[in-house]
Amino acid sequence: MRFGTTLPLVQQMPGQPDWEKSGDPAALVAVAHRADELGYDWLPCSDHVVVPQKALEFAGATWYEPATTLSFVAGLTSSIRLLTHVLVLPYHNPFDIAKQYATLDRLSGGRVILGVGAGHLRPEFLALGIDYETRGDVTDEYVRIIKALWSDQPASFRGERFQFHDLHLAPRPVQQPHPPVWIGGNTRRAVRRAVDVGDGWVPWQVTFDELRDRLDYARGLPSYAERARPLDVTVPAGPIEITATAIDGQRTPFTGSAAQIVEDVRAYEAIGVTGMTAGFRSRSLAERLEQVDQFARDVMPAFA
Repeated sequence: MRFGTTLPLVQQMPGQPDWEKSGDPAALVAVAHRADELGYDWLPCSDHVVVPQKALEFAGATWYEPATTLSFVAGLTSSIRLLTHVLVLPYHNPFDIAKQYATLDRLSGGRVILGVGAGHLRPEFLALGIDYETRGDVTDEYVRIIKALWSDQPASFRGERFQFHDLHLAPRPVQQPHPPVWIGGNTRRAVRRAVDVGDGWVPWQVTFDELRDRLDYARGLPSYAERARPLDVTVPAGPIEITATAIDGQRTPFTGSAAQIVEDVRAYEAIGVTGMTAGFRSRSLAERLEQVDQFARDVMPAFA
């Protein structure tokens, strides 16, 4: 089991405390430094280009651009990995994405994890002039293009939207044959995409029972048995609240004593989850740093 943790500022949704909405990069810098020092595995940044007025109530307007943000984080840190969780792939040109993240992988010493999804916010697709109905097929093709450009020298590809022959992309990623590509989305279609063209599955706000169902479905796919390597499965965990003593009776998962939270994590591990991104509800930057410390000190060693 591996653990990442969230970055403040990079996505600002309704209900977040004022310190996370302040826009002060010092908060991001402090959390990135601390997570890197403590041995967390990744820091994520998500992707929206524009947010329609009707979506502000649940999505908020502020979403930091991931390539820029993770490049900034790479310069602050030495070993923690740089995760797009997730890049909405149909919004972007696949050649640009291959170039940007190959460059980042090279400059960071091989720390990129490219998390991608098909997207869900129909009005954003409309605003960007991108077809919503074909987003799944586009995502499949773009993943294959990016992997070809990263892995093959020269690269050739024939698809519905792009065809090319003997193209060279450099600098090459440090990670070979390519950086991991994790597929976002909670549906069975997203799981099938992860099994067929991805290296991992990274859902969002999915229940334990839904996870178990989707992983059973994944293992039943013919392409699952044909995979060259196991499927990474990384889920959000939280908000995590570690208490001084155990909570008796019914409790919310990821709340209670460190021992209780370890057991929560073990339950996810038992169904096939390989990674978690630890999230916290914090009233201040100082509290966030203490929570990041406490989780690394009291929970992570159980999975070392």
